[in-house]
Amino acid sequence: MSDQVTYDWNAIVDDLNKLLRLRTTPIGMKLFRTAQDMEAIPKIRRPKSTHTTDQIVAQAARLGWTVGITMKDLVGAQCGAVIGLHPQDEEWLSGKAMAGVWYSTLEDSSAHQHAMDTVPHGRYTAMAVSPLVSGRLDPPDICLIYATPGQMIIFINGLQWSGYRKFQWGVVGESACADSWGRALKTGEPSLSIPCYAERRYGGVLDEELLMAIPPHFLPKTIEGMKRLASNGLRYPIPQYGIQSDARAGLAVSYGAREK
Repeated sequence: MSDQVTYDWNAIVDDLNKLLRLRTTPIGMKLFRTAQDMEAIPKIRRPKSTHTTDQIVAQAARLGWTVGITMKDLVGAQCGAVIGLHPQDEEWLSGKAMAGVWYSTLEDSSAHQHAMDTVPHGRYTAMAVSPLVSGRLDPPDICLIYATPGQMIIFINGLQWSGYRKFQWGVVGESACADSWGRALKTGEPSLSIPCYAERRYGGVLDEELLMAIPPHFLPKTIEGMKRLASNGLRYPIPQYGIQSDARAGLAVSYGAREK
Protein backbone atom coordinates (compact mmCIF):
# COMPACT_ATOMS: atom_id res chain seq x y z
CA MET A 1 0.00 0.00 0.00
CA SER A 2 2.87 2.39 0.72
CA ASP A 3 4.15 4.97 -1.72
CA GLN A 4 7.76 4.99 -2.89
CA VAL A 5 8.67 8.56 -1.89
CA THR A 6 11.69 9.04 0.36
CA TYR A 7 10.98 10.88 3.60
CA ASP A 8 13.24 12.53 6.15
CA TRP A 9 11.35 11.25 9.18
CA ASN A 10 13.55 13.02 11.72
CA ALA A 11 12.92 16.37 10.02
CA ILE A 12 9.18 15.68 9.67
CA VAL A 13 8.71 14.74 13.31
CA ASP A 14 10.93 17.61 14.44
CA ASP A 15 8.73 20.02 12.48
CA LEU A 16 5.54 18.49 13.88
CA ASN A 17 6.86 18.81 17.42
CA LYS A 18 8.03 22.39 16.91
CA LEU A 19 4.79 23.48 15.28
CA LEU A 20 2.35 21.59 17.51
CA ARG A 21 4.25 20.68 20.70
CA LEU A 22 2.93 17.13 20.52
CA ARG A 23 2.84 15.07 23.71
CA THR A 24 2.62 11.67 22.04
CA THR A 25 5.06 10.05 19.61
CA PRO A 26 3.92 10.13 15.95
CA ILE A 27 3.94 6.59 14.60
CA GLY A 28 3.47 4.66 11.40
CA MET A 29 1.34 1.61 10.58
CA LYS A 30 2.01 -0.81 7.74
CA LEU A 31 0.20 -3.90 6.48
CA PHE A 32 2.06 -6.94 5.14
CA ARG A 33 1.01 -9.74 2.84
CA THR A 34 2.97 -12.30 4.85
CA ALA A 35 4.06 -12.65 8.45
CA GLN A 36 7.59 -13.27 7.20
CA ASP A 37 7.69 -9.84 5.58
CA MET A 38 6.53 -8.27 8.84
CA GLU A 39 9.05 -10.22 10.93
CA ALA A 40 11.88 -9.02 8.65
CA ILE A 41 11.48 -5.47 10.03
CA PRO A 42 14.59 -4.62 12.09
CA LYS A 43 14.21 -4.90 15.89
CA ILE A 44 10.56 -5.83 15.67
CA ARG A 45 8.87 -7.12 18.80
CA ARG A 46 6.25 -9.85 18.79
CA PRO A 47 3.60 -9.94 21.52
CA LYS A 48 3.89 -12.52 24.27
CA SER A 49 0.27 -11.97 25.32
CA THR A 50 -3.08 -11.49 23.62
CA HIS A 51 -3.84 -7.82 22.93
CA THR A 52 -6.24 -5.41 21.30
CA THR A 53 -4.99 -3.47 18.30
CA ASP A 54 -5.34 -0.38 20.52
CA GLN A 55 -2.69 -1.80 22.84
CA ILE A 56 -0.34 -2.60 19.96
CA VAL A 57 -0.68 0.95 18.61
CA ALA A 58 -0.08 2.31 22.11
CA GLN A 59 3.11 0.30 22.51
CA ALA A 60 4.53 2.27 19.59
CA ALA A 61 3.03 5.66 20.47
CA ARG A 62 3.53 5.52 24.26
CA LEU A 63 6.58 3.27 24.64
CA GLY A 64 8.44 3.82 21.36
CA TRP A 65 8.42 0.14 20.39
CA THR A 66 8.29 -1.44 16.94
CA VAL A 67 5.66 -4.17 17.19
CA GLY A 68 4.26 -6.64 14.68
CA ILE A 69 1.15 -8.80 14.87
CA THR A 70 -0.94 -11.35 13.04
CA MET A 71 -4.54 -12.25 13.80
CA LYS A 72 -3.32 -14.85 16.31
CA ASP A 73 -2.03 -12.04 18.54
CA LEU A 74 -5.35 -10.18 18.70
CA VAL A 75 -8.09 -10.69 21.25
CA GLY A 76 -10.97 -10.97 18.81
CA ALA A 77 -12.58 -10.45 15.44
CA GLN A 78 -13.37 -6.75 15.94
CA CYS A 79 -9.71 -5.75 16.10
CA GLY A 80 -8.66 -7.94 13.21
CA ALA A 81 -11.54 -7.03 10.91
CA VAL A 82 -10.72 -3.30 10.93
CA ILE A 83 -7.26 -3.92 9.48
CA GLY A 84 -8.33 -6.75 7.20
CA LEU A 85 -6.82 -9.63 9.16
CA HIS A 86 -10.22 -11.16 9.96
CA PRO A 87 -13.08 -11.62 7.49
CA GLN A 88 -15.98 -9.18 7.62
CA ASP A 89 -18.32 -12.18 7.32
CA GLU A 90 -21.96 -12.64 8.30
CA GLU A 91 -21.02 -13.57 11.86
CA TRP A 92 -19.03 -10.38 12.27
CA LEU A 93 -21.57 -8.21 10.49
CA SER A 94 -24.38 -9.51 12.70
CA GLY A 95 -22.94 -7.51 15.60
CA LYS A 96 -24.42 -9.93 18.10
CA ALA A 97 -21.47 -9.54 20.47
CA MET A 98 -22.39 -5.87 20.94
CA ALA A 99 -26.17 -6.16 21.11
CA GLY A 100 -27.49 -5.19 24.52
CA VAL A 101 -24.05 -3.94 25.56
CA TRP A 102 -23.23 -1.08 23.22
CA TYR A 103 -26.45 -1.01 21.19
CA SER A 104 -30.08 -1.48 22.08
CA THR A 105 -30.99 -4.16 19.58
CA LEU A 106 -29.34 -6.67 17.28
CA GLU A 107 -30.42 -4.49 14.36
CA ASP A 108 -28.66 -1.46 15.87
CA SER A 109 -25.54 -3.49 16.49
CA SER A 110 -25.50 -4.88 12.96
CA ALA A 111 -26.02 -1.39 11.53
CA HIS A 112 -22.92 -0.29 13.44
CA GLN A 113 -20.83 -3.10 12.00
CA HIS A 114 -21.97 -2.30 8.47
CA ALA A 115 -21.08 1.39 9.02
CA MET A 116 -17.45 0.69 9.90
CA ASP A 117 -14.63 1.43 7.43
CA THR A 118 -12.41 -1.64 7.18
CA VAL A 119 -9.59 -2.98 5.03
CA PRO A 120 -10.90 -5.72 2.72
CA HIS A 121 -10.04 -9.18 4.01
CA GLY A 122 -7.65 -11.46 2.15
CA ARG A 123 -4.97 -9.00 1.08
CA TYR A 124 -2.84 -8.95 4.22
CA THR A 125 -1.94 -11.28 7.06
CA ALA A 126 0.19 -9.06 9.31
CA MET A 127 0.59 -5.49 10.57
CA ALA A 128 3.34 -3.50 12.24
CA VAL A 129 3.57 -0.16 14.03
CA SER A 130 6.65 1.88 14.83
CA PRO A 131 7.68 5.46 15.69
CA LEU A 132 8.18 7.45 12.50
CA VAL A 133 11.69 8.49 13.54
CA SER A 134 12.80 4.85 13.61
CA GLY A 135 12.49 4.68 9.82
CA ARG A 136 11.72 0.95 10.07
CA LEU A 137 8.45 1.09 8.13
CA ASP A 138 9.87 3.18 5.34
CA PRO A 139 7.39 4.34 4.32
CA PRO A 140 4.41 3.28 6.44
CA ASP A 141 0.99 2.98 4.83
CA ILE A 142 -0.36 5.61 7.22
CA CYS A 143 0.89 7.85 10.01
CA LEU A 144 -0.96 8.18 13.32
CA ILE A 145 -0.83 11.52 15.12
CA TYR A 146 -2.45 12.05 18.52
CA ALA A 147 -3.18 15.67 19.36
CA THR A 148 -5.45 17.91 21.38
CA PRO A 149 -8.31 19.68 19.56
CA GLY A 150 -6.28 22.91 19.52
CA GLN A 151 -3.27 21.18 17.98
CA MET A 152 -5.45 19.25 15.57
CA ILE A 153 -7.21 22.27 14.11
CA ILE A 154 -3.85 23.91 13.36
CA PHE A 155 -2.76 20.65 11.69
CA ILE A 156 -5.95 20.61 9.60
CA ASN A 157 -5.50 24.31 8.75
CA GLY A 158 -2.02 23.44 7.47
CA LEU A 159 -3.46 20.56 5.42
CA GLN A 160 -5.94 23.02 3.87
CA TRP A 161 -3.46 25.86 3.22
CA SER A 162 -3.06 24.95 -0.45
CA GLY A 163 -5.35 22.89 -2.64
CA TYR A 164 -8.19 23.62 -0.24
CA ARG A 165 -10.88 21.02 0.30
CA LYS A 166 -13.57 20.49 2.91
CA PHE A 167 -12.98 17.37 4.99
CA GLN A 168 -15.91 15.36 6.25
CA TRP A 169 -15.44 12.59 8.78
CA GLY A 170 -17.87 10.20 10.41
CA VAL A 171 -18.23 8.80 13.89
CA VAL A 172 -19.22 5.15 14.30
CA GLY A 173 -19.01 5.42 18.09
CA GLU A 174 -17.46 2.34 19.67
CA SER A 175 -14.71 0.81 17.50
CA ALA A 176 -13.70 4.31 16.37
CA CYS A 177 -10.42 2.87 15.11
CA ALA A 178 -12.53 2.26 11.99
CA ASP A 179 -12.85 6.05 11.69
CA SER A 180 -9.08 6.56 11.90
CA TRP A 181 -6.75 3.80 10.77
CA GLY A 182 -9.51 1.68 9.21
CA ARG A 183 -10.72 4.52 6.99
CA ALA A 184 -7.24 5.83 6.15
CA LEU A 185 -5.99 2.37 5.17
CA LYS A 186 -9.13 1.70 3.13
CA THR A 187 -9.41 5.04 1.31
CA GLY A 188 -5.94 6.59 1.40
CA GLU A 189 -7.51 9.77 2.81
CA PRO A 190 -6.74 11.79 5.96
CA SER A 191 -9.09 10.42 8.63
CA LEU A 192 -9.84 12.11 11.95
CA SER A 193 -11.47 10.29 14.86
CA ILE A 194 -12.63 10.77 18.40
CA PRO A 195 -10.93 7.73 20.00
CA CYS A 196 -13.47 5.40 21.58
CA TYR A 197 -13.85 3.82 25.02
CA ALA A 198 -11.65 0.84 24.10
CA GLU A 199 -8.88 3.03 22.70
CA ARG A 200 -8.82 5.03 25.92
CA ARG A 201 -9.21 2.05 28.28
CA TYR A 202 -6.82 -0.32 26.54
CA GLY A 203 -4.76 1.96 24.30
CA GLY A 204 -3.87 4.63 26.85
CA VAL A 205 -5.34 7.43 24.73
CA LEU A 206 -5.54 10.57 26.86
CA ASP A 207 -8.89 12.16 27.65
CA GLU A 208 -8.11 15.26 25.58
CA GLU A 209 -6.63 13.50 22.53
CA LEU A 210 -8.02 13.16 19.01
CA LEU A 211 -6.40 10.90 16.41
CA MET A 212 -5.46 11.73 12.83
CA ALA A 213 -4.60 8.81 10.56
CA ILE A 214 -3.01 10.12 7.38
CA PRO A 215 -0.99 8.69 4.48
CA PRO A 216 2.57 10.02 4.65
CA HIS A 217 2.49 11.95 1.37
CA PHE A 218 0.14 14.49 2.99
CA LEU A 219 2.63 15.43 5.72
CA PRO A 220 5.11 17.63 3.78
CA LYS A 221 2.34 19.88 2.43
CA THR A 222 0.68 20.02 5.85
CA ILE A 223 3.93 21.06 7.51
CA GLU A 224 4.59 23.67 4.84
CA GLY A 225 1.05 24.96 5.34
CA MET A 226 1.52 25.22 9.10
CA LYS A 227 4.78 27.11 8.58
CA ARG A 228 3.05 29.59 6.28
CA LEU A 229 0.25 30.04 8.81
CA ALA A 230 2.80 30.56 11.58
CA SER A 231 4.46 33.31 9.52
CA ASN A 232 1.05 35.00 9.50
CA GLY A 233 0.87 34.75 13.29
CA LEU A 234 -1.53 31.80 13.23
CA ARG A 235 0.24 29.19 15.31
CA TYR A 236 -0.03 26.80 18.24
CA PRO A 237 -0.52 27.39 21.11
CA ILE A 238 -3.43 29.66 20.19
CA PRO A 239 -3.17 32.72 22.48
CA GLN A 240 -6.27 33.75 24.37
CA TYR A 241 -7.43 37.21 23.30
CA GLY A 242 -9.89 37.80 26.13
CA ILE A 243 -13.62 37.22 26.10
CA GLN A 244 -14.46 40.84 27.02
CA SER A 245 -11.84 42.67 24.95
CA ASP A 246 -12.60 44.78 21.88
CA ALA A 247 -12.10 42.20 19.12
CA ARG A 248 -11.46 44.60 16.25
CA ALA A 249 -7.71 44.92 16.64
CA GLY A 250 -7.19 41.16 16.83
CA LEU A 251 -9.52 40.41 13.94
CA ALA A 252 -7.75 42.97 11.78
CA VAL A 253 -4.55 40.95 12.18
CA SER A 254 -6.00 37.45 11.80
CA TYR A 255 -8.69 38.05 9.19
CA GLY A 256 -7.88 41.35 7.52
CA ALA A 257 -6.76 41.55 3.92
CA ARG A 258 -2.99 41.42 3.47
CA GLU A 259 -0.93 43.27 0.95
CA LYS A 260 0.57 41.02 -1.66
